[in-house]
Amino acid sequence: MSDWRDDIFAVLQDHDIKQVYHVPDAGHSRLIEGCQTSNAIRTLALTTEEEGVALAAGAWLGGQRSVLLMQSSGVGNTINLMGLTRTLRFPFLTLITMRGDYGEFNSWQYPMGQGTPRVLEAMGVLLYSVDTAADVKATVDAAARAAFDGGQAVAVLLRQKLIGIKTFGKK
Repeated sequence: MSDWRDDIFAVLQDHDIKQVYHVPDAGHSRLIEGCQTSNAIRTLALTTEEEGVALAAGAWLGGQRSVLLMQSSGVGNTINLMGLTRTLRFPFLTLITMRGDYGEFNSWQYPMGQGTPRVLEAMGVLLYSVDTAADVKATVDAAARAAFDGGQAVAVLLRQKLIGIKTFGKK
């Protein structure tokens, strides 16, 4: 059965994305697995999200398109290097699974989850947000076009209504 992560994978292929950077994330796990089994895409697990920004710059300089997958809790780790997208003016695409959003149970996730849009906007990143599976493919496609055709830094916020509310054993 197809789901929204499969739609994202199709968009990555349509836009000839060759490199995918990620940290472990349950929200992206199906997408990461799909990319890992693809012969056309190279995946790289990161020790911290900020590495993905520098790698994206290198990929672009080397003639390849890339995407950084992360969770909103990791956005704070990218801020210093996010300035590279503005200074060097290279296309950048990141897909962010949101926490501290709709139905969040973990109070620790709220500060960065709520701050993520403001932090990214302050760094000059365009924001696209998606709440429903029906909107995923078109939204990620529009973001990839803005990044790779328009030369922008773009983040797609995959909201908790889309990824599902985590409970970790709570009923």
